[in-house]
Amino acid sequence: MANYPRDLTDWSGVRLAGERAYKMAGIGPDDVEIAELHDCFTISEMIEYEELGFCKKGESGAFVDAGLNDYGGKVVTQPRGGLIACGHPFGATSIAQAHEIYLQFKGEAARRQVTPIPKIGLSQTMSGVGSQTTIIIYGSEETIH
Repeated sequence: MANYPRDLTDWSGVRLAGERAYKMAGIGPDDVEIAELHDCFTISEMIEYEELGFCKKGESGAFVDAGLNDYGGKVVTQPRGGLIACGHPFGATSIAQAHEIYLQFKGEAARRQVTPIPKIGLSQTMSGVGSQTTIIIYGSEETIH
């Protein structure tokens, strides 16, 4: 999905890609248990929470402050630390995100393991400040449609 916003806090490309991915999978943002987001900049993750529907527009600060993005919260995000902690190898970013969700689904993520073992995951990667976005929804035939 490509889109070029006029407002740098409006990443409608991320929002539109998320809406399409949710529709294709037959789920909504509240169904996602684990997410790997493209946090190449600190603000990225905050905007992505809003654009992907994990919280309302303008509420990402309160979302994080309440721990809703952490273990025991609404959706565990960045269990491996995200791009800022692990590096941003451009083309390999999506592979690293998918690998983390795979480990989580298998229950093999060691100290990072989300419990209970998640059944629905999401990875989001982008370029051009959200103008080109790829979203993958992970699950099984029982959890996504």
